[in-house]
Amino acid sequence: MKRFDRFPTSLESTSERRGMRGAFAFIGTLAPGDKLIAAVLGIALVATCLVGLRALQKSFLVRVPAEGGSLTEGVVGNPRFVNPLLALTDADRDLTALTYAGLMGIGADGLLEPRLAESYAVSEDGRTYTFVIRADATFSDGSSVTSEDVVFTVEKAQDPDLKSPEYANWANIRAEVVDARTVRFILPQPYAPFLEDTTLGILPARHWRDVSNDQFPFSPLMERPVGAGPFAVTRVVRDRDGVIKEYRLEAFEGFTAGRPFLDRITLRFYSNADDLAAALRRGAVESAYGFKRAGALRAPYARMFGVFYNPAEYTDFGDDGVREALSLAIDRTRIVNEVLGGYGTPSLGPVPPGIGIESPTPPDPSGRMTQARAALADAGWKFAEGVGWEKAGRVLPGITLKTSSVPELKTIASLVKEDWEALGIPVTVELYDSGSLTRDVIRPRAYQALLFGEVIGRDRDLFAFWDSGQVADPGLNIAGYANPTVDELLARARTENDPAQALIDIQAASNLIAGDFPAAFTHAPDFLYAVPNDLDGIVLPQIASPSDRFATVYGWHRHSEYIWPFLAR
Repeated sequence: MKRFDRFPTSLESTSERRGMRGAFAFIGTLAPGDKLIAAVLGIALVATCLVGLRALQKSFLVRVPAEGGSLTEGVVGNPRFVNPLLALTDADRDLTALTYAGLMGIGADGLLEPRLAESYAVSEDGRTYTFVIRADATFSDGSSVTSEDVVFTVEKAQDPDLKSPEYANWANIRAEVVDARTVRFILPQPYAPFLEDTTLGILPARHWRDVSNDQFPFSPLMERPVGAGPFAVTRVVRDRDGVIKEYRLEAFEGFTAGRPFLDRITLRFYSNADDLAAALRRGAVESAYGFKRAGALRAPYARMFGVFYNPAEYTDFGDDGVREALSLAIDRTRIVNEVLGGYGTPSLGPVPPGIGIESPTPPDPSGRMTQARAALADAGWKFAEGVGWEKAGRVLPGITLKTSSVPELKTIASLVKEDWEALGIPVTVELYDSGSLTRDVIRPRAYQALLFGEVIGRDRDLFAFWDSGQVADPGLNIAGYANPTVDELLARARTENDPAQALIDIQAASNLIAGDFPAAFTHAPDFLYAVPNDLDGIVLPQIASPSDRFATVYGWHRHSEYIWPFLAR
């Protein structure tokens, strides 16, 4: 009886086995050199097949971020109040942004999106906002985020005895618990930018409720916060004098936008920018903002700089031609290139780039002085050597320009002085430290011309800066500007529920302000962020505060992997 050692399978027939044995037998008859060639060809064939299979596999897979890795970042200053209600410094706000979350957050496109909230609705009259909190929203201690936590946070912001910087945003707004996951805000009047305020980080009421206002700044929770942000504090490192030098944070698994890809972020604190720059150069930190170096990321900074005129102190600023000429004479391109190293945008309007408002194009540097002289001539001024600009027997007097002693503004002031004196108007520059500038110059409006910067937020609300009712301190209309049409447009934009219509009104107001020349707007700086080359997924929105760079930190990653599309996060 014929016996088989095993049955041939569908993948290996008897004839195939004979063929393979024959091939090996043939190779065995080859000379040594030919055997080597055959071996090399065989290895190449196998490698080619493997590469082909890998390429075929990748054609069906997608490359996605993977968890793992860490980042060490340097920050100037030392944190004191890691709390959304009391954060004052950039160090405070950085840690608060990493450890706390609000009902709304900033998305990758720079627009607001629900964060702790699942959804929200606005009443037809624009006065009532109702938020539903996500069922899976939790704090880093594992407790659920509830409407009670939201109302507690808002009421603490409204407490005048706490002296929270958030007080002005929440004064006169009523917060109500509807149920455990639903909270309602009732505004005294419609205010379209209100959603921006709901990015305020939420405190866990059960931890803070029994902490008095006097003890609020000294609570252990101020150093080791319990929030619902993307990271949670695991260690605080101090030097021998007790000064905080480092914060170590780990990814929070329960973050509502998903666990961050980075496992850890370490923030190291330095007393000044020079020390931080040295740490960045030697690799003690991997990232830091505000440094001009190759490969640094750039984003629009929500800051507009310019020289603001004060007609109450210099009556000739009431002359349209004088204001226009002084504005046109400034070489904005030179300011951006020489002072900012090219990291900025020359501007002739009151709004920085990045928020959807167009500004007039500044004059060509080569023809600016001709245009400036023409503006004065058209307004009836005549220039006489040794005398200056005259009109109706009056000589245009010299201007005192006041600004901060910060090196960047000091240099810009010297360039403005150079341009205005080339136009034929003498200029004296006076420098102040930041405290004196605010207290002794800006608040009492004690200046003829002021070189200063304004922070225009993502809400594009220009009301505080240009409404005629904001001329006196504490209003921010430092140019003493008054235009009834602009007042109407800005007031309407604040109450307009249709974002598209609000944008039209703000654009119209911006055009009118630019055309009236209440200030010689100069430039909007770029926000610069030096990061390691292998850190991916960074999307910078328009930056109002440096902590905004962490808006989408949960998506940053240093590792990636290939997976099937249906498994992608």
